[in-house]
Amino acid sequence: MARGSDSSRQSTPSRARTPQRRRPPASKRLRPLTSPSSTRQRVGDPINPGRGKRRYRPGTLALREIRHYQKTTDLLLRKLPFARVVREISQEFITEGDVGLRWQSAALLALQESAEAFLVHLFEDANLCAIHAKRVTLMQKDIQLARRIRGVVAGLG
Repeated sequence: MARGSDSSRQSTPSRARTPQRRRPPASKRLRPLTSPSSTRQRVGDPINPGRGKRRYRPGTLALREIRHYQKTTDLLLRKLPFARVVREISQEFITEGDVGLRWQSAALLALQESAEAFLVHLFEDANLCAIHAKRVTLMQKDIQLARRIRGVVAGLG
């Protein structure tokens, strides 16, 4: 490796070469000029830059959601996506000569009510299975056990 001679390097520190300057006090410093476009708020900037959104302890919002949904009686699944799924499943039972099934809105609503009631009851039973296993996390095996314990009477076939 070819290197330059050691005499070409200087041993004096860089601060020794440049004189120290004192900074003026904060009141006498000039502010940088800013254009109006840079002071305008941009998309994605927080509304309160100094303070973020309030954070709750883990589980607080979940408990609030549980209380909210236990009080309400409205449907949790959206009506149109549920109706599309029902129509898609009903197409499988139509023979080749048939045109298709037409659904009354009251029939779709009744089917959705019963489906949601079934799912809520299943999740309640599965949650009891998880608590019995000394867990708070709902797992697939809890749902399978709840379905197995219910048996054919609950409409599982």
